[in-house]
Parts: sequence; structure tokens; C-alpha cells
Amino acid sequence: MAADWAEIRRLAADFQRAQFASTAQRLSERNCVEIVAKLIADKQLDVIHTLDGKEYITPAQVAKEMQDELYIHGGRINIVDLQHILNVDLTHIESKASDIVRSNRNIQLVLGQLIDEAYLDRMAEEVNDRLQEAGLVTIAELCKLYDLPIDFLTEELSRRLGRIINGQMDTYDRGVIFTDAFIAQHKARIRGLFSAVTRPTPISSLISQYKFQEHLLYSFLEEFISIGRLNGAVIGGRQDKAVYVPDIYSRTQNNWVDSFYKQNGYLEFDTLSRLGIPDPVSYIKKRYKSASMTILKAVCVDQTIVDQVEASVEEAIRSGTWVDIQPLLPSLFSVEDASILLQQLMRTVNKHSASRIFADTIVVSEQFISSCVALFEQRMQHKAEKELQNNHAHVLTEEDLKQAAIIAESMISVKKDKREDRKKKALDGSGSTRAGGGGNAREIRTRKSKKRGKKDEDSDEETQSTGKHKPKEVLFLPKEEIESILKSYNEECPEEMISELAKHLIRPLNKSYQEVLHTVFTSTASSTSGASRKKTVKELQEEVSQFHNNIKLFEKGAKLFTDDTQVQLEKHLLKTISTDICNLLYNFVAGDLMMAVENYTSITSELRLKILAKLPEETRGPLLKLHNSLNGKSIEEFQSVLDGATDVCGIMLKKVDKKKERQVLFQHRQALLEQVKGTEDPALVLHLTSVLLFQLSTHHMLHAPGRCVPQVISFLSSKISEDQYKLLVKYQGLVVKQLVGQHRKSKEDEDSGERSNLEKDAESDVEAVRKELQELTPFVKDLVLKARKTSVTEE
Repeated sequence: MAADWAEIRRLAADFQRAQFASTAQRLSERNCVEIVAKLIADKQLDVIHTLDGKEYITPAQVAKEMQDELYIHGGRINIVDLQHILNVDLTHIESKASDIVRSNRNIQLVLGQLIDEAYLDRMAEEVNDRLQEAGLVTIAELCKLYDLPIDFLTEELSRRLGRIINGQMDTYDRGVIFTDAFIAQHKARIRGLFSAVTRPTPISSLISQYKFQEHLLYSFLEEFISIGRLNGAVIGGRQDKAVYVPDIYSRTQNNWVDSFYKQNGYLEFDTLSRLGIPDPVSYIKKRYKSASMTILKAVCVDQTIVDQVEASVEEAIRSGTWVDIQPLLPSLFSVEDASILLQQLMRTVNKHSASRIFADTIVVSEQFISSCVALFEQRMQHKAEKELQNNHAHVLTEEDLKQAAIIAESMISVKKDKREDRKKKALDGSGSTRAGGGGNAREIRTRKSKKRGKKDEDSDEETQSTGKHKPKEVLFLPKEEIESILKSYNEECPEEMISELAKHLIRPLNKSYQEVLHTVFTSTASSTSGASRKKTVKELQEEVSQFHNNIKLFEKGAKLFTDDTQVQLEKHLLKTISTDICNLLYNFVAGDLMMAVENYTSITSELRLKILAKLPEETRGPLLKLHNSLNGKSIEEFQSVLDGATDVCGIMLKKVDKKKERQVLFQHRQALLEQVKGTEDPALVLHLTSVLLFQLSTHHMLHAPGRCVPQVISFLSSKISEDQYKLLVKYQGLVVKQLVGQHRKSKEDEDSGERSNLEKDAESDVEAVRKELQELTPFVKDLVLKARKTSVTEE
């Protein structure tokens, strides 16, 4: 025992000497920092470095100090503030805050703030004090006051209701908390107010006037009505348009509505609205569930009235007359409601096939309509006979005969001898306008004033060159005259019915008239000799030969140009003179099919195809080739198939001799000169002058469209004098400027708005160009009007 104590004393003495002994080797501060950093890197030491770098602190100490600061700050502190207080990086603060929340149920992290239960209890006590004072608090106000989210605050306060907070939360609106005293007061005010209401009153106005809580008001109101404390009803549900209707008013209102409906058989929605019923349709459907009624736009009508109207309609259809249902209905029925009722009724009785509805409310039987059509039968016959006596022409195809649908060509009065006109046209080279290009000179202006595709330009050129027009449907009588006739036979009919009936009858009357016209025409045509319906072979042979010889003469002129221009000129020949030859032959063979027309130029490509479909096989083949060659680019192809087409028509082409050729050249030139003398249009003057100079210099006729004028002038550069050429070029430039200016002006006229100074200057430029053209036009005309052989250079 003594030895043990001696040992202990010796150890104590050794420890004391070690304490007071000085160290032989000491570590510097830097070495200590490096050692600690090494230990932290090897994860043998878990400490946190402070922001100022002077201290190390353990994570446990950080968590302890965070909880201490939370307690010191009353149970709520922002983790950003903890960073400044503890002098530790924010990431460590956030990490420890999450750990604290997970380990301690009484602490929560809300919007970067640590909040404990003690703070929430104190907050609930403050809310309770405020609630008891005001009787009502809203979560929205508390959110602004305590700077907390609404969901979090709602959940925490609801947990403390009945424990710390003496109140209750609204069942429908969890954003409001009431006291029992406030609810009782509210309930009493609602009960008293609605007990005093004696007429329909909008609930929204009461809410705004007496500051009721909307959900509480509806809840208590439904409760009072269900237990019988209030005698009334809420119409419209929980909406802004909801109305409280007292039972005494509702009974009086219902009695009036029932009495009116029983006595008159209808109800007007506007009347119900004036009675205080906000939704008349729903009210009627709810009150008269078992009643059979028809609801229209402005009224609802009893089945008794509907049956009366139905009986009148059926009687009118059965007797073949008409009936207007408007007088059968009460006077307040609008035309629209009457029309809706009639449409529903017609669907029900399924009488659409035997009648028609005019003027919205008038039912007209098909038998009555047929009797109206019969009024015009005799007039149709007289009109058809009279028109055929005036030498009117028709285009009738077999399909048209079967369907009696359309007479393709409107009647054209023949005022000239067409035979002499065609002969003159053939001698002049398919007419003065075609040979000289007069009609096609307008083509330049058309193209420069309207932007079209190539296809539209070609079709425009063909229309102007050949004079084709779209056939029109034959009209029997205008609508006004049909109305007059119907009115004379049916004086008791309303004007609206007569007007719509006339409009309805236009198409069937036209169709019937076409059938009558066809019958009269075919009977007349069958009694007329074939010689009067169809030109003789000799006349056809003379006209086709003249056209064919003109094509050959024009072809010689076209071959003097380069390939590109030559193709354009030949295509122009195909679309004009060649098309005329083709139409002559087609019109000749169409005579046997009763499809011949007085003016062969009106034959279209579609009509040629119809004629082909009716021809026999041996005739169809050569004529189809001739038709297809018009769409080619070479005149030689057309001439190669022309012989076969003329053979099947029984004619033979004549060859022109030299004397005849010189005569044609002379007549063609004279026709062009007459056109030059009679026109002042600069574009037409340029076109005619260029063609005439070409003929004077080459002794060949030229049939050129307006778009080829620049190429003709370019060709003449080596054929005429330099002064003449310069004059033509200058005149051409002025014509182009004028056309461009006119196009720009027409485009500006279409665009509304004030004109700019630039547009006014452009207009003045156009006027200057026009004056200059007027000055130069006489000189350009003199190039051909005073031309002599010495004024041109021979080839």
C-alpha cells in the first residue's frame, strides 16, 4: 500500500517537472496551419474554417451556436444573418440548417428562415388577439404582416384553431378566420335582412351594401331556406347574377305566368324578364317540365298553336295553294320566330318535298308553283317563234339537246352580208386589223398596264385576234316582268312572296324556254333546205383558198427574220388566220349536226372538241390533227395536215398565180394605209408604219403581233435611211414611255391617298411625252403615206 502511494507521488512529481520544464522544439503558427490542413484533407479532422481565417470551429459547434442564436432572436432568424453572426461560410450554414430541421421537429426552414414552434405559438396568440378584437382576419393580411407564405401560414394557424386561436376557418374559403361571435352576428343580420325582402333582389347588391362575407351568406341562406326559416328561393346559384326571390313574390309571379300561359298559349321572354325572372328559358323548362311546348328565340309557344299552324300548312299543300303563317300567330311573334317555328314544323311533318318556303313565313305548294309555270307556256311558244323569224343563230350540241340545259350562243342579229365581209377579210389578209396588226397594237398597252402570266397574255392575244366571246345563257324574261305577270294572276299574294317566287322561277322558266326554243328550231331546221343551212362547197373552197394563200404570203415575210422572231410570227399566224381556216372547216361539217353558227369566229376550242365527238371516224381523224396543229409552233405542220382536212370536206385548195399575188400585196398595202390615215393612237401608228415599211422594203407581207414591233424596227435598220430609222426608234421609245406612264398612273389611281411630289412629276413627264408624240406622229405617218421607191434601200 505504501509502495503504491510512493509510486503515485513520484509520478506526480515527474508530471510537475514536465509541466514546468521548457520545450526543446516548438511548432510555428504556419506549421500548425499546414498540419491542420493536412488532417482536414485526409479527413482525419472535421473542422470548419472561419471567414476571417483566424479560427477553426467544429460542425457540432456551428449547429449549437445556430440554435443558440435562434433562441436569442425569439425563434425566427434568417440564415443570411447567421452567416454574419457566426462568421462561417453560407454553404455550411445552409447545410447545418437542413440537418437541424431534419433532427428537430420543432424547427422549420421557411423561405431561408429558421422558425421554431415557440415563435409560431406566439404568432398564433397575436393572431388570436387581433381576431377577438376584429371578429375576422384574413390570411392574406397576415401574410403581409408576418412575411410568410400563405400555404404555410394557413396550415400552421389551422393546427392551432381551438387551442390557441378561438375561432374557426371558413369551409369554402380557407383564407378567412372568424370568431363564433362574428358568425352569430353575421347569421342574425342575414336572417333579419332576408326576412324583410319582399321582391326579387340581386344578392350581389346586398353583399356590397352590407359587407357580407359571400360564402357565409350563401351558406346561411341555403340553411335558412332548407329549414323553412326563410320562405324564398335563390335563382342563379352562387353566381354574380344570383337573385333571391321571396316566396310571396314567387307565388304571385307564378300565378300570373300560369294564368297568362293558360289563356294565351304562349310566353314572351321579355315579359318574364320584366317580371324579375333573370333566366326565362330555364324558368320555363323547370316550371313546365311535363308541358309540350316549343321554345323559339323570343317566345315559347304551346302545342295548341303549333297544331293550328300545322293544320293550315297541310291544308294549303293538299289544296295546291299557299298560306302565310304570320297572321295565324299572336301579333307579338317576330318574323324570325315565325320562320324558326315553320322550319321546325316542316321538318316534323316532312312536307318539304311537296312545298317551298318563301319570305320566311309563307308555305307555297309545288302544285301552285307548277300552275304559275303553266302561265308562261303560251308566251314561250310565241317568243321562240318570233326570235327564230329574226334569223337568230344558236349553237346546239347533242348533249344540250338531251339535257335541254344551255343554248351556248346568244342570239346575234345579222346586220351585214357575212359573205362579202369574209371575202374582203381574206383579200386584205384576214382583215385589215389582223394583217396590219391594228388589233394587236393594243396588245402592247394591255400587257404593260396589267401584269399577267404568259398563258394569260397568249389567251388575251388570241381573244383580240379572233374576236371570240364567251357564250351567254338565253334569258326568257327578266325578273321584273315575271313578277308583273305573276301579280296580275295572283293579286292576293304578298309582294315578298311574288318577288321570291319570280326569283325561284327564273331558272326553270329559262330551262323550259330552251326546250321550246330547241323544239321550234329543230322543226324549222328540218323543213329548211340543206343549201340554206350550210354554205356551198364552192364558197367554202374560195374562202379557204384565199386564207391559205395569205398564210403562204405571210410565211415568206416571217422567214426573213431570225429563228426566235420567226417562231413568234408563225405562232401568231396559227392563232389568227390558221384558226379561221380551221373554224371554217369545222363550221362546214357541223352543219349536218345542227351545230353550225352564223359567225364562225365565235367557235371556241371547246366547241371544236364537241363537234369532233359527234363526227364519224373517217372525218374525225384529219380534223383532229388540224385542231392539234394550232397549238404547235410551226406553220409548216399546219399546212401539212390542211390538205387531209380539206379532202374530207370535199374541197380542193387553189394555188395563187403571180398576178393574183401582186394584186393581194397591193390590196393589203392599201388597207394598211387607210388604217394609218384614220388613226391617231401612237402605238397603232408605230405598229402599222413598221409593217408597211417592211412590205415596201422587202415586197413581202408581214402579219406581226404588237410584241414583235421592236424586232421589225430592228430589221428595218438596214432597209431604210438612217434618219427614218432614228425617227422610228425615237418614236418607239416615246410610245413605251407613254404606256409605262399610263400603267403607273392607273396603278396610282387604284391606291387611295395623297400623291407625292414624285408622282406629280411623273404625271407631268407623261404629259410631256404625249405632246411630243403628237408632234412626231405626222412625220411617222409620212414615212409610208409619202413613200416612194427611191426612199427605201433595196436589198
